[in-house]
Amino acid sequence: MKVSIVSVGNSRGVRLPKAVLEQCQFADAAELTVEDGRVVLTPVSARRAGWAEAFATGPHEMTDEDRQWLDAPLADSED
Repeated sequence: MKVSIVSVGNSRGVRLPKAVLEQCQFADAAELTVEDGRVVLTPVSARRAGWAEAFATGPHEMTDEDRQWLDAPLADSED
């Protein structure tokens, strides 16, 4: 798809069609990187997205490893 580069204040920009935004699941922000001379936009997911669902369906019993981490000191202290 060919798009025009337009003036946006003192910068330049590209308008993305609504269908492209929806297909790529862009919301209010995107991660922009340059790879091999190409501009790559990647959708940014909300922080902790899906955590509640994962917790609701995940195991609820504490493992021995969980207990080790919970019992570990927060910082090295000299007694």
